Amino acid sequence: MAAKSLIIPVILFYIIFCTVLIADAQPGRKKELSLNEKVEQLLDWNTKRSIIKFNGDKYKTFVKSTPRNYSVVLMLTALQPQRHCSICKQASDEFQIVANSWRYSQVYSSRLFFAVVDYDEASDVFQSLKITSAPVFIHFPAKGKPKKADTMDLQRVGFYAEAIAKWVGERTDVQIRIFRPPNYSGTIAVIMLFSLIGGLLYLRRNNLDFLYNKTSWAIGALTIVFAMTSGQMWNHIRGPPFMHRNPQSGQVAWIHGGSRSQFIVETYIVMVLNAAVVFGFILLNEGASGKGDVGKRRIIAVVGLGIVAFFFSLILSVFRSKYQGYPLQFFDQVNRSW
Repeated sequence: MAAKSLIIPVILFYIIFCTVLIADAQPGRKKELSLNEKVEQLLDWNTKRSIIKFNGDKYKTFVKSTPRNYSVVLMLTALQPQRHCSICKQASDEFQIVANSWRYSQVYSSRLFFAVVDYDEASDVFQSLKITSAPVFIHFPAKGKPKKADTMDLQRVGFYAEAIAKWVGERTDVQIRIFRPPNYSGTIAVIMLFSLIGGLLYLRRNNLDFLYNKTSWAIGALTIVFAMTSGQMWNHIRGPPFMHRNPQSGQVAWIHGGSRSQFIVETYIVMVLNAAVVFGFILLNEGASGKGDVGKRRIIAVVGLGIVAFFFSLILSVFRSKYQGYPLQFFDQVNRSW
């Protein structure tokens, strides 16, 4: 009886032992890397490129799995031309500046690594993180899981290299001093502008009456006003994307849905709408105080009024799309004014 009672445990042990041997002998099975092996491999890749390129397997090995005593700042992007993600290229350039500044700084160490995952090469990473748009910057701390603040708010702070470095410093306590490659395009543009103005003044040196032309100065002043009121200075400070294209559906957004951010193309739209409203008021003024046939002046005034009503209603539509629940429309404003 004792011998029979030992048969079942022996058989179970034999089955488990064979299962382990077969699993270890599988060619596709990968050996788990130790912490030192991970760090050495990342450092080796970092000597070749400031930003390490991850696929799905590398992401699981060096970011998701433990042990890990280093932080990873991961950029999820879609750089393939068929994705039509113009902002991804701009964000990638700024991310590269941050990574280069860290890689070649005197305080560089294995505490922090910069990596990138492209949607077309590792869509499973996007799915695991539930990411449906690009670009996205996520910080994976050395210990624990990423928190809400570990995802960079691009709509609020933009994606300039300085903003990325500041966010990285807040999440990792690693202060990165940004070193940008020299860019002489602004200096060249200013020199060309002043050269053009100087050349025009030289050619018209015998007749400078155009400098006293009120219409020219008015157009110049209005151009500056339109640029400032449409948000061009905000664009220069925050560096928002030109527009947004959903990498999955391909849908293009020209107007940002939030009240605290905007797209570059959105400012151009607002500028044109403001200019059209001003043009309508100019026609109204000409129709009311101009000289000439009364019938023509009346037509000009009616056209001006129509332009003001139409384009001002479009401005309110843009305003309502950014401030959800805004109750007023153009005719409500007219009724309230009466």
